Amino acid sequence: MSGFPKLSRRARWAVPVAALVVTGSVMAGSLISVAQAAPTLPSRTPAQLLAEVAADSGPALSGTVLQTASLGLPSLPGNASPTSISSLLTGSHTFQVWYAGPEHYRLAAPSSLSETDVVRSGRTVWVWQSTADSVTEITVPAHTAKPMPAATPALTPQQAAKQVLAAVGPTTTVSVDSNVTVAGQAAYELVLAPKDSRSLVGQVRLAIDGHNGVPLRVQVFARGASSPAISVGFTSVTFATPAPADTSFTPPPGAKITKVNPGQETPASQPADTGVSAIGSGWLTVLELPSAALTSGSPGQGPVSANNASGDSAAVLRALLASASFTHGAWGTGRLLRTSLISVLITDNGNMFVGAVQPSVLYAAATEAVSAHPPVAHPATTP
Repeated sequence: MSGFPKLSRRARWAVPVAALVVTGSVMAGSLISVAQAAPTLPSRTPAQLLAEVAADSGPALSGTVLQTASLGLPSLPGNASPTSISSLLTGSHTFQVWYAGPEHYRLAAPSSLSETDVVRSGRTVWVWQSTADSVTEITVPAHTAKPMPAATPALTPQQAAKQVLAAVGPTTTVSVDSNVTVAGQAAYELVLAPKDSRSLVGQVRLAIDGHNGVPLRVQVFARGASSPAISVGFTSVTFATPAPADTSFTPPPGAKITKVNPGQETPASQPADTGVSAIGSGWLTVLELPSAALTSGSPGQGPVSANNASGDSAAVLRALLASASFTHGAWGTGRLLRTSLISVLITDNGNMFVGAVQPSVLYAAATEAVSAHPPVAHPATTP
């Protein structure tokens, strides 16, 4: 099921969940009753289960996925749109999945007053956002079978599980726990636990369908926590090829259509996508978000502040800064926000460092970044 799209760059910097995904941590909220008896399945080793999850293909299916984040962040302002920053950082989201194959699928993320759909049909990926009455038509380059990133908050259990496995290695303890039932399906539960105490992740649990080898749920627990902090998992699933109508799309009449061809060179007149860079690896990965991703202007225009961020970014940034404490080190000065599962460092130089790690790891990452790219002097950060 590697055909599903990844989060957009905006969503990835906006969501500490993305940091958890990159560092091998993902998702919370129990989707099954603890009173259910463990189903009986043939004995499997951790290596066998890991091999199944790592497979590039999976069976056709359709179902409903619940994605929940409870990261211990302060109350954040914003609207109820599923693609808004505050919505992505907190709360629960339900979306539908129809998967016929890596080139034919649909993700639909509805909210109370809008809906965001991502549909792939052959080499075309459609992103429909009802609120703006807009459609983005993305042409997938012929040399790749994978879709290009799309603006959607949806993250499937299959996609989350594959990204979690990037952290598996000598720094991870892997075991198989008692079988569970997820979305009515008997499943194995694979448990991944970081060995390094600098990771704030206590364990990640992957529920893997006992008959199809498909990840049904991914949960992450902070160290010492008895309940998960973030979760993505099916609440219902059917293993059958969806109807063609469920994986096709026709732009609504009057919708604004923007065509994107990632295979073409970006014109020099267009600003480059600054993106997000990663420092470190595995469970200790830290995401560095440059000032260009956090402000409404261009790189180097000034430090991150609630005054130069745009839209709902400004309100969210203001709330984060208000809850953060002053800190300093060899990397400079800034503010630190710490929860049981994530640490966020916002420097006065205009960068943000996010990871499911102890603050000391963020400080080391910030020092490394400063050494590689000495900052330009700016006025102090405005909370």
